[in-house]
Amino acid sequence: MPPETTAASPYTRTNPFPAKLVVNRSLCSEDSGKDTRHFEIDLTGWGLNYEVGDSMTVWPTNDPALVDEIIKTLGAKGDEAVKSPNRETTLREALLRDCRITQTTPKFLKAVAERATAAPLLNDLLKPERKQDLDAYLWGMEVIDFLIEHPSIKWTPQEFIDVLAKLQPRLYSISSSLKARPNQVHFTIDVVHYESRGRQRKGVCSTFLAERAENVPVSVFPNTSKFRLPEDGNTPIIMVGPGTGIAPFRAFLQERKAVGAKGKNWLFFGSQHEHCNYFYREELEEYQRDGFLTRCDCAWSRDQAGKSYVQHKMLENAAEIWKWMDSEGAHFCVCGDARRMAKDVDAALRKIIQEHGGKSDEQTNVYVEKLKSDKRYKRDVY
Repeated sequence: MPPETTAASPYTRTNPFPAKLVVNRSLCSEDSGKDTRHFEIDLTGWGLNYEVGDSMTVWPTNDPALVDEIIKTLGAKGDEAVKSPNRETTLREALLRDCRITQTTPKFLKAVAERATAAPLLNDLLKPERKQDLDAYLWGMEVIDFLIEHPSIKWTPQEFIDVLAKLQPRLYSISSSLKARPNQVHFTIDVVHYESRGRQRKGVCSTFLAERAENVPVSVFPNTSKFRLPEDGNTPIIMVGPGTGIAPFRAFLQERKAVGAKGKNWLFFGSQHEHCNYFYREELEEYQRDGFLTRCDCAWSRDQAGKSYVQHKMLENAAEIWKWMDSEGAHFCVCGDARRMAKDVDAALRKIIQEHGGKSDEQTNVYVEKLKSDKRYKRDVY
């Protein structure tokens, strides 16, 4: 793993900086189906130096209410001594800070199957050839569900801790520039809430930040994919970042504004509804009024009968994108969902290159590979 801080910093992945959460505000209006939030973290005292395009790890703690429910279901008190993945501590502290208590592990599932008086379905699903069926079965299932469904299993606190995985930090794109906001880091995060099997579920880190955090242990994680601004500030950039994918591009724009970069900036943004999901609207509109944000094309997927996504907006502006890319040497940057959006955006870019560049399939592939090797086509997808 790459080094995560400057050499002079005592703060590392295993010794995160105790930052303070100073801003936690919604980016959506009340009638939004999503809860997307803007967080500002105070890094005063760290002396951190990061680049726009980097990400940062946040070390959450688990939901105390869920911890209490697990302890109660185990028939424990919480003050029992245990050896956790990190240290010797109490059961409650291990469940709160050291162990993953939502998502199950193969070790946990195997222990349940072996020890439960009746778990024929789980035993069958654990066969290697049933992996796809097991994944479908486990959707929306958490550790607490198995404890409730199999009360015949009597766990000692240490036995239970031993079948849990270590709680891992979460990685978020940084949505601010140190040149614009010294001693701060900003995040743009979807807060995860959903229901399954009649229970409300919560994302571990997103709800930690949204509902409980005051102090936030963080460490910086340089982007090894070199998701960076062009070195020449005169180079145009095209940014495609729907939803929380806007995060690094907000940082890009802050950075370019702060250093006086003259290159043109074009943003493609998208979400569900314009009236309640237009993140950072005021900032973006001010950039446009100033002439700094050359273009901002937005796709609202649910504001009309047919779905509209960022790739559709790209195709509507295909000739201009081709001009920026081929004649003006623009860099093309994408951030967000890897499973669908990034693939659809890549397909749209290739279609633009092929049709407006008059290229064959093979020539288009060569052109795209050249963009990548020249670091003009950059992706930060997850």
